[in-house]
Amino acid sequence: MNGITSLSVIHAYMFGILALLTLATTTVLVLKQLKPGKNFTEPLLRIRTWWLIILLLFGALLLSRGSAIVFFGLISYLGFKEFITLIPTRQADHRVLVWAYCAIPVQYFWAYIEWYGMFIIYIPIFMFLLLPVRMLLRGQTEGFLKTAGTLQWGLMTTVLSLSHLAYLLVLPDDGPAEQMGVGLVLYLISLTEINDVTQYLWGKSCGHRKVVPEVSPNKTWAGLAGGVATTTLLAPLLAPMLTPLSVFHALLVGSLIGLSGFFGDICISAVKRDIGIKDTGTLLPGHGGILDRVDSLTFTAPLFFHFVHYFYF
Repeated sequence: MNGITSLSVIHAYMFGILALLTLATTTVLVLKQLKPGKNFTEPLLRIRTWWLIILLLFGALLLSRGSAIVFFGLISYLGFKEFITLIPTRQADHRVLVWAYCAIPVQYFWAYIEWYGMFIIYIPIFMFLLLPVRMLLRGQTEGFLKTAGTLQWGLMTTVLSLSHLAYLLVLPDDGPAEQMGVGLVLYLISLTEINDVTQYLWGKSCGHRKVVPEVSPNKTWAGLAGGVATTTLLAPLLAPMLTPLSVFHALLVGSLIGLSGFFGDICISAVKRDIGIKDTGTLLPGHGGILDRVDSLTFTAPLFFHFVHYFYF
């Protein structure tokens, strides 16, 4: 990373995030006092949950590379579990689900030992072949295609996609690897969340033309354009602190994260509409479930990883 990313820079960046969160908390509390008739329960719940998410993330990243990989593995486990509880499954598939759950620690183990070849093919190839075979041994063909496709899609989305966050931590092969990896992870997560927030704010403040009203009625063209533009402009400003990206590549990454984050969001929205629910769970008060919070990352994480991997590693 050209010697730019250091532990002090990472600490300063994390402190800045905590300062912004403190400001947001203080602002809502002050508004609650000034406007006692207005209900601030929702924003307070969201901010309280953000404190929990950020403190756990920062703690895992600062403790060690292994702890961070375990943390992301736990996110994948909770996301996959949430996904499985939402979809209809057959009684005959319960033992197959055990094999699917076992794929999660194995996938993150490949990241931990830096075996890129196995990391990238384990779920798309080995689990793709293993799960249907295990299902066939049960001797039940009714619903076979639906179950096989659903389980594989769930693993690809909640495990393979999100595990790219873990592999970012081991990408550098020289220098202070853990510091570089932490910088890349912070950069990706920051831009993804900034994109989510700014798309919402732009959509609320101007424009009412819907992008895909049947899937996500709150997504507008103004929100999409404003969010992508904001993320694209912020990407080169944050890049020198946390990544090896040039200005040109940072601009490309910003637009890539902006667009892919949008499609990751509405993809999970499509799943929820198909099932007929509003949120994927209640684990995160004010946010919903794990999938409600990481929906954009399911698209941005693998795309960002392979962009950085191709151009810099």
